[in-house]
Amino acid sequence: MKKILIIKTGGTFEEFTHDHDDFEHWTANGMGLSLEDCLCVDVRTSASLPDPANIAGCVITGSHDMVTDDLPWITATTQWLREAIDTELPMLGICFGHQLMAHALGGEAGFHPNGLEIGTVDVTLTENGMADPLIGGLPSFFKGHVTHSQTALSLPPNATVLAASDHDPHQCFRVGNHAWGVQFHPEFNAEAICYYIEQLRGKITDQGGDANSLRDAVVETPESASVLKRFAAYCTES
Repeated sequence: MKKILIIKTGGTFEEFTHDHDDFEHWTANGMGLSLEDCLCVDVRTSASLPDPANIAGCVITGSHDMVTDDLPWITATTQWLREAIDTELPMLGICFGHQLMAHALGGEAGFHPNGLEIGTVDVTLTENGMADPLIGGLPSFFKGHVTHSQTALSLPPNATVLAASDHDPHQCFRVGNHAWGVQFHPEFNAEAICYYIEQLRGKITDQGGDANSLRDAVVETPESASVLKRFAAYCTES
């Protein structure tokens, strides 16, 4: 049976991993799988990515790096994504992964003109989102955890916008029939996003935000979290 590939493009804060593991574990758990059930490749170590024909689908994780950093592993992963999309491999990019997909497929990633978006935010499905095979079963309005300074400034020419927030018009998009990007973090729980708010408290204050208010507004986000299990099921059924 083919495995789902987790493309690890970054990790959480090292001190947080001691008791909470890392992005690849959160992603696998969110899909209802163990990490051993998946194939995980850390592209930052120059590890090669598999032939798309040999995997059931792929999830591209978030990262503390930026797409515009133009690191060698980002360039190599970008090329692999372009080739994989042509095979109609089911694909889900999360945050950095979402931005990298936009960049790879003809859009543009860069710093959001209004700065950092962080905390638990309201996400709204578009009309196309309501009919989408992956996220169409979600409520029209749902909560999602976000933490990002860069964004998909423009989407690929053939992309369909599926969801937005007040801060970011591109919370979710689809390219073709099988590839999705989500700016929100379905793999984060409330504890994780609270930790990020604390770590970025200075940046939040510098940009005129209130970290305490953001923490107080954090709730669990079962609807957005369900995207990972939905994606795993989609890979199995495709």
